[in-house]
Amino acid sequence: MTTLPTWDPTSLFPGLEAPEFQQAFDRAIADLNVLEEAFDRLDIRAGGSTENAAAKLEQVVAQWNALQEQLVTLRGFVQMYVTTDSRNTVAQGRSSELNNRTVRLSQLSTRLSAWAGNLDLEAVLAEAPGLKDYALMLRKQQVAAQHQMSPQEEELASLLNLSGGSAWAKLHGNVTSQLEVPYGPEGQRLPMPAVRNLASDPDPAVREAAYRAELAAWQSVEVPLAAALNGIKGEVNTLNRRRGWQDSVEPTLLQNSIDRETLAAMQAACVESFPDFRRYFRAKARLLGKERLAFYDLFAPVGKSSRNWSYPEATRFVVEQFRTYSDRLADYAQRAFDEGWIDVGPRPGKRDGAFCMRVRGGESRILMNFDENLDSVSTLAHELGHGYHNLCLEGRPSLLKNNPMTLAETASIFCETIVVNAALQDARGDERLYILETQLQGQAQVVVDIHSRFLFENGVFAAREARDLSVAELKERMLEAQRATYGDGLEETLLHPYMWAVKSHYYSTGLSYYNYPYTFGLLFGLGLYARYLQDPGTFRAQYDELLSSTTLEDAASLGARFGIDTRSQAFWRSSLDVIRGQIDEYVRLVDAATPA
Repeated sequence: MTTLPTWDPTSLFPGLEAPEFQQAFDRAIADLNVLEEAFDRLDIRAGGSTENAAAKLEQVVAQWNALQEQLVTLRGFVQMYVTTDSRNTVAQGRSSELNNRTVRLSQLSTRLSAWAGNLDLEAVLAEAPGLKDYALMLRKQQVAAQHQMSPQEEELASLLNLSGGSAWAKLHGNVTSQLEVPYGPEGQRLPMPAVRNLASDPDPAVREAAYRAELAAWQSVEVPLAAALNGIKGEVNTLNRRRGWQDSVEPTLLQNSIDRETLAAMQAACVESFPDFRRYFRAKARLLGKERLAFYDLFAPVGKSSRNWSYPEATRFVVEQFRTYSDRLADYAQRAFDEGWIDVGPRPGKRDGAFCMRVRGGESRILMNFDENLDSVSTLAHELGHGYHNLCLEGRPSLLKNNPMTLAETASIFCETIVVNAALQDARGDERLYILETQLQGQAQVVVDIHSRFLFENGVFAAREARDLSVAELKERMLEAQRATYGDGLEETLLHPYMWAVKSHYYSTGLSYYNYPYTFGLLFGLGLYARYLQDPGTFRAQYDELLSSTTLEDAASLGARFGIDTRSQAFWRSSLDVIRGQIDEYVRLVDAATPA
């Protein structure tokens, strides 16, 4: 069996207790002190003087950029330990210390927003052309300023979050990463990610046994996880109410650089597509010899692959296909493999899922839980797309490298599409069915399941205004959301009532609704890919510049560069039409394989 690579944190610092790390830590805190002193000296606060505003902004922005770059590396280094071994108490302690010592940065951000709310921004930008790239950031801060509590309340909220929402999120991460699941006749204990990977086993008995073992394991920790979810949603509700937001969705629209009209158009197009996805689910059920799919059948393999999707084969294939687009993209992926930027396989104490984080300059680190199938190859390409996006942002100052979640999915979906479409191109018969299945599995998750998560989270926020929700209520709300989206595509008695425990995205005070941005990313990415196919040369000339501009313009403005109207349901429908075409072909192949 191939030994899967792990990332090496010592590429950043020799160790958590090394003098080099401590020196960098101390230097960042010293620079934070200097930045805070500058805010005080320049009177940057609610009601502070706006005289010489352009010069003040230029000074604090320069200092903030330098500090932010240091913190990206420090946080990334600590997270390389915490996310791969939640039992590492030294790493947990360092993470907590870093959060405690840098909480003042969020307080300074609040002060900057309050002060910026009183600026004549156009006059400031005219006086200091070097601030032009910060226009969107500053305009968003001016909107945020309209939704601030008093300075004292904002400071208190940021301090209490350390022992409130952030602590609840940490609890969820620790409990779920350390959860071991009794599985099999001998009671073998497996990490939760390994058990969840069994959802793609070809044996239906294995899938069902893993599903039931998983649910039993979630039941064993349901009380603390329900407390964590109630705590986080209650805190966000309280702050949203005090800040005067219309509802729990409104602040996320600002964070994601989109408007409500865009979200409504996209979601309406998605709901319209659900009957098509249900055709796919029913066709898959027929292929598996069932009337309806169970939740544990969603990732069941269909068709056959002629390839050995081992990790070495996956890396070779990804680089090869990326090179059909550009040498820069392929060389980036090869560098990530050569320099050990990816932590690949599941193991006890490691976080489930996959993510990419920038650690310095254009360098990123990727965590995933690789399984030997095309879906994992697709995930690898997806996360490398995030890393490539970070590379395209390398020339921007640090404050302009923080992508909104919607646009953060642009490059990842594009790269994923390159790889899976390449696998599909020459495939025939069972292999073509296998690849279409891989595509539709992922797309169904991002369109159908993501919408169920949105409905669940929206309902929890509303209900949490009155009181805590019990475990039973959380489970029932999850089932209601799944019934509303999957409909008759799944067997109603075999859904997943604990998806609220599975998904870490619910457990954040700063990233509510970390669901619909994935749908936006998929459909926006498909729209961009269609334009690439129409005119590859022109697209290549503009695409990297678009990726480097995702913090400078909102989604509607960036889409307009390629003739995309994000507020039009017709655009989202056109992207979903690509998926409908894949569903049509899938159903035809299934009908041919399972004659009536």
